[in-house]
Amino acid sequence: MKKMDFVNGFFLLAAGFFLVAPLNAQTSDAELAKHPEFTSSNYLVYPEPVNTNYAKIPAGYKPFYISHYGRHGSRYHHSDEEYTYLFETLSKADSAQKLTEIGKQALAYAKVLANDAAPRKGDLTQVGVKQHEGIASRMYKNFREVFKDWKIGGKKVTPRVKAYASTSGRCIVSMAAFNGELRSLNPKIKPELISGKSYMKFISAFDWGKLDYSKVKAYTDESDKLWKNVNPQPFLKKLFNDSNYVVKNIETDKFYNRFFEIATSLQGMDKQLLDDIAANAKIPADSIVNLFTTEEKITRWKAQNAWWYSLVGTSPLIASSEGLKSAAPTLQNILDEADEAIALDTSTNARTAQTPIAATLRFGHDATLLPLAALMQLPFASAKVSDLTKLHEQWNDFKIIPMAANLQMVFYKSSGNNSILVKVLYNEIEQTLPIECKDTNKDKCPAAPYYRWDDVREFYSAILYTLKK
Repeated sequence: MKKMDFVNGFFLLAAGFFLVAPLNAQTSDAELAKHPEFTSSNYLVYPEPVNTNYAKIPAGYKPFYISHYGRHGSRYHHSDEEYTYLFETLSKADSAQKLTEIGKQALAYAKVLANDAAPRKGDLTQVGVKQHEGIASRMYKNFREVFKDWKIGGKKVTPRVKAYASTSGRCIVSMAAFNGELRSLNPKIKPELISGKSYMKFISAFDWGKLDYSKVKAYTDESDKLWKNVNPQPFLKKLFNDSNYVVKNIETDKFYNRFFEIATSLQGMDKQLLDDIAANAKIPADSIVNLFTTEEKITRWKAQNAWWYSLVGTSPLIASSEGLKSAAPTLQNILDEADEAIALDTSTNARTAQTPIAATLRFGHDATLLPLAALMQLPFASAKVSDLTKLHEQWNDFKIIPMAANLQMVFYKSSGNNSILVKVLYNEIEQTLPIECKDTNKDKCPAAPYYRWDDVREFYSAILYTLKK
């Protein structure tokens, strides 16, 4: 495999899998073995859809507003210390002549990463930029009517696009890439780009310093079973030629897990870095991740998958709603901003006074998007599994929070009646919702994936009210 086939292969494999398997489809060990790149968890590159066919819009309706939450795109590893830790650990072993030939190749990898990647910890890559440009392009082309000019007071008025970003640089750059693409498609669009600490309460409210709620015995007992299956020794023997040296000098679990996370993150790196790695190590850039066997990748991912599930998912083992509550401000903001857009769009007086809103875009993080999908009871994010050894069959982190993962709510109106319809896309794929149509005339109820906004708003408002108790 040529060095850039590594990156392209990830894009193609991921896209192919999501095309043939819906988000809520079960995932078997055989499927994971066929697509080991999925074991990269939240480092999976965005599974770009191809030739997506959307359900026919109900007669008389047209889209007029989009509400969106997107995770930042592919990025460098979040910690510079973990890049340097790998390099220093391998360098020390090399000085003691304790590295195998494969270990020396790993050292060459680690040196490039410590020099070139560590200074850019957490930064968006150009791969991440392209992901958001692609999502924006497809949004515009799929729902072009949303961004058309309005005729107000005899004048053409281009509707506003409101865009909020986390204060994290990778989210701000993701926002810029997304809105830059929209403007390239329609130069009249002048997005309002907004970022600041006061907006973090609905962009990224999760507190990484308060994780005690997730460390209950019911979970840790089950989780320990998964982590006990993770055996670093075969991997370490590939790198180090002296087991006694490893015992005395290497924190094996720490080294193994840090190496795995950095190796699987390379799929989102830019060509120049991958070329530098390949030139320095004298082997293709994908070789580092292939030091782990497919079985090792799957085994470790199952434990990581359970961690995400119990931290901010719907795990029945966690006797707390703290993880889910972190997304409540985001869901409330979605409801409030939609009400504002609808009022501006459907009220003649408001329309003449203010510019209509075409879209509200939010750019944040996995720790907000994952519980948001769970709060909204999207089918792929709502599993209730106590036996974590079987969790992967029903719930997969890589389907929910790959890089640039996104939720889109598309709103529709009809000139013939006042009813507003909405449909939900997740990673640009239509979703069904557990929401009943409450129109007394059932003949007026739309078919999924379209739902009456009144029903959707009432359903989610009730969830938020319950969380406040």
